[in-house]
Amino acid sequence: MRILLIEDEVALSDALAFMLKKKGYMVDVAYDGISGEEMAYTDAYDLLIVDRMLPFKEGVSMIKDIRLKGIKTPVLILTAKDAISDRVEGLDAGADDYLIKPFSTEELLARIRALSRRQNDICEGENIRVGKAILKPLHKEVEVGNETIKLTFKETQLLELFFRNRKQVITREQIINRVWGIDSEVEINIVEIYIHNLRKKLVSEHCNFAIETVRGIGYCIKEANNV
Repeated sequence: MRILLIEDEVALSDALAFMLKKKGYMVDVAYDGISGEEMAYTDAYDLLIVDRMLPFKEGVSMIKDIRLKGIKTPVLILTAKDAISDRVEGLDAGADDYLIKPFSTEELLARIRALSRRQNDICEGENIRVGKAILKPLHKEVEVGNETIKLTFKETQLLELFFRNRKQVITREQIINRVWGIDSEVEINIVEIYIHNLRKKLVSEHCNFAIETVRGIGYCIKEANNV
């Protein structure tokens, strides 16, 4: 799961990014509303965490604009402004949740999990199920039947991307943006190498899905009844 954190307090931003990465999330950081908005337009993220009081462009204004442009990525606002009217304004602008500073890391993580479940009905806590397969991102493994298959970090992120978007075709460019990051300089063929490695690992007879190539476009998950 890739998160865009837009927070201008550098110490807080660094601490949150470090904590989220330890929990297995991929995190990109922006320190002002304009650069954060530009990064949000790439649509490379599963969640935006947005501070309300940002330099150059205030958080609520930024959220309104990305919603007008059709960006549907879930948004969690962080703010010290706790008046009901402030919360209503943020939610009406298009935010999905609101967390008041100061907050505990446990509550932040719980809000992230809740937004992830709301977005996708295949999540079970921090795990993701597709048919009989259960991906455990924190442990970098997938269970298929009675087997446990170990994955590398990038393989885990790639399989999570497919699971979360199991009904969609994902382009190679989208894969690079989501797994390696929008500023990555990796070549397109690295995607083919990782797909090949995943397919080799996921050969169990209990594995009820396959990673299918959509020629000229990218890849998608096919579940058992369609394999």
